[in-house]
Amino acid sequence: MKTSRRQFMIMSAAGACSIALSNTVQAQAMVAETDPQAAALGYVADATKVNKAKFPKYAAGQVCSNCALYQGSGPTGGCSLFGAKKVAGAGWCSAWAKKA
Repeated sequence: MKTSRRQFMIMSAAGACSIALSNTVQAQAMVAETDPQAAALGYVADATKVNKAKFPKYAAGQVCSNCALYQGSGPTGGCSLFGAKKVAGAGWCSAWAKKA
């Protein structure tokens, strides 16, 4: 089977798009509360469920979406502590730091 240059370019572009889209889908995974790093930081997806006895530093109103480490503006966003995984904007962990 003979492939023309035009067919080769179309197939190459389609392959590149597939790779880019698969990386985007993988980057949108949510961090689980049972993830070892999340558990070590006391991460919870709902800040109202923080164990206040274990984390006395927690104060009402502290959520991921108003933390300096949160990257995004929606209900979920990235966090520099969890790499490519997303966190809930309404979540909390012991590394919470006030946005400047």
